[in-house]
Amino acid sequence: MKSPVHRCRDVEHGRGQAGSGAGSGGGGGSNCLQPEQRIPVSKDVITSSSSSALWFIRDTCGIVCAIITWLLVFYAEFVVLFVMLVPSKNLTYSIVNGTLFNTLAFLALASHLRAMCTDPVCILRWICFCYCFLFSGAVPKGNATKEYIESLQLKPGQVVYKCPKCCSIKPDRAHHCSVCKRCIRKMDHHCPWVNNCVGENNQKYFVLFTMYIALISLHSLAMVVFHFLYCFEDDWTKCSSFSPPATVILLILLCFEGLLFLIFTSVMFGTQVHSICTDETGIEQLKKEERRWAKKTKWMNMRAVFGHHFSLLWLSPFSTPDHGKAETYQYVV
Repeated sequence: MKSPVHRCRDVEHGRGQAGSGAGSGGGGGSNCLQPEQRIPVSKDVITSSSSSALWFIRDTCGIVCAIITWLLVFYAEFVVLFVMLVPSKNLTYSIVNGTLFNTLAFLALASHLRAMCTDPVCILRWICFCYCFLFSGAVPKGNATKEYIESLQLKPGQVVYKCPKCCSIKPDRAHHCSVCKRCIRKMDHHCPWVNNCVGENNQKYFVLFTMYIALISLHSLAMVVFHFLYCFEDDWTKCSSFSPPATVILLILLCFEGLLFLIFTSVMFGTQVHSICTDETGIEQLKKEERRWAKKTKWMNMRAVFGHHFSLLWLSPFSTPDHGKAETYQYVV
């Protein structure tokens, strides 16, 4: 195969920074393709490897935030169960609210785990998906070499570019994450609370996580209000197994936590749903990038994230979305 044809374009850094981006991305060797080079792509592109690999970002800040998230949920669980429900004299009230709260908390933590440990679609996986291959690994750094491209027996007609930061092939609508140190397709943002990027493959789990956290926050606030009213009418020593000062402190802390996370996750849930309906990620909105992809209806965009067949599985973090037929994209940086 002949050497690729040069083309002066670098979407990530703009025309003026193409040269400096190439130096930082391919400084490790001269074999890396320059950011402005373009190459035709064939279906014989990639072979599968490490399909059982677990996706996890080793970022100290993200890991600490993820642990704090779980601890806060466990704290709310402790206060709801042992301060409000167990001492309650109304057995029906305790069973109904305990079941509801624990179900929502379980779904929230399951959604958090799926959002954190799901590959948000690094680019090598997306290329294979488009060509009906199965591969769940992250895009390896420096795979955009001339030798690698020439070994693919490429078919003319499609275009690829390389990322000047990680020297990897990636498609349109992909952005490089400095924390994950990989290129993520349809990257919305990097969220330290889930220690992962919110991308094409895990956006459903992130939306479910924000929704369930908002619901348990609202539920806990409602129970705190009812418990305060009940304790004011009754003897404080009988409405809780803890001392009155300890009970008040625990309830106030839970109230503050619930109110804070209700506001935060409700806003995040709303922005995510808006981003899905408009088919425009947070980064694309921030950068005001020109739309180069086909415009779809809001319902089609929702199905693209949650699955092509509407059902209760949309609300399940254990259900992997059926994204239907893969679209063909131009591969650019």
